[in-house]
Amino acid sequence: MSSVSPTSLQGVLRVRDFRLFLSGRFLGTLGAQVQSVAVGWQIYDITSSPMALGFAGLAQFLPMVLLMLPAGDIADRVDRRIIVATSYGLQTLAIALLMALTHIEAHTAWPFYVVLVLTGVSRAFAGPALRAFVPLLVSSAQLPRAIAISSSSFQVAVIGGPALGGLLYIFGPEAAYGACLVFFFAVTLIFIAVRTRHEQVPVDPALSAFGRLTAGIAYIRTRPIILGAISLDLFAVLFGGAVALLPIYARDILHVGPEGLGLMRSAPAIGAVLVNFLLIWMPLNRRTGLAMFGCVAIFGMATIVFGLSENFALSLAALVIMGGSDMISVYVRSTLIPLATPADKLGRVSAVDLLFISASNELGEFESGVTAGWFGTVPAVVIGGVGTLGVVALWMWLFPDLRKIDRLSDVKPV
Repeated sequence: MSSVSPTSLQGVLRVRDFRLFLSGRFLGTLGAQVQSVAVGWQIYDITSSPMALGFAGLAQFLPMVLLMLPAGDIADRVDRRIIVATSYGLQTLAIALLMALTHIEAHTAWPFYVVLVLTGVSRAFAGPALRAFVPLLVSSAQLPRAIAISSSSFQVAVIGGPALGGLLYIFGPEAAYGACLVFFFAVTLIFIAVRTRHEQVPVDPALSAFGRLTAGIAYIRTRPIILGAISLDLFAVLFGGAVALLPIYARDILHVGPEGLGLMRSAPAIGAVLVNFLLIWMPLNRRTGLAMFGCVAIFGMATIVFGLSENFALSLAALVIMGGSDMISVYVRSTLIPLATPADKLGRVSAVDLLFISASNELGEFESGVTAGWFGTVPAVVIGGVGTLGVVALWMWLFPDLRKIDRLSDVKPV
């Protein structure tokens, strides 16, 4: 009989479908990061406009706003393997269209925005299904470690993806998009191979279609700790969204080119993966709520340092600290939501969480582009960092139950 504990690192990695999930999520994230670097550089090269980068984020955000709640309902009622495989098939099509635009040498940004809308549609459906996938693969006892492992895999891809994108872009955008095409097609095949099947949730005949769509929102409103955690991330990253402006820093402020842009895009993930490896071996056991608030405050301060820096090494260090501090918030939220949510609502609650994340990322990119256009790039980043610190102080007052969380294992559904 094996002496390996099911909840140990080795025990969790022995689950075949969890290994497939890890590889699929890794390749999908790697491709998304390569695509982001290539599209951002290409659009800025065509337009030389900070606003154009903001509209790239908006093009991906709008379909998520419209489709995320229906996607969460579908994730609770349809086999999540099929949802993810179909979504990445759509991603593959979007990449093929970007390759076609590059081949015909499109000189305006709007065709790229159209393709990014298609990317937003695919991510809107894949997101809730992926976020609600891990509880199907492992036991509740294995869940915290499985989430930490999954987060590490995700962050390693976020590290490698931008660096790979910057390297491939040296050979032209076609090389970057060709790699994405291979990655996304592989993800489609991987999720088809997963054996774990979703158990269909019976539809309550007394619940309207609108009631099903908004069930996640209704549940979150009854759990202030979930509402506080996801809204903290929304506003903190919304104000501190410096990532959208990295092409400007790379070309006009730090003068480091696409290779430097790739390194800067990777730097936050380097910090995140270092912190996440620590979390795998030493999970947060005490004062979890305070740790999360403290790390979001560090994120805001590092954003200010990055905004003011004109030294490439200092800028990279600030980005590493931003990624490491943000990882604590991601870990707490990603573990808290499955533990605090009934299984039959997890897809819809995950959809709301992802809607908040999308707002903080893609809408944050739009906000950063607009404020950079109004006030200048450096003031926009500094203002965002100060705004993040203000959000931390306000949320600690508004959500005392979140601040007082000690052990995550004590959190239960209601």
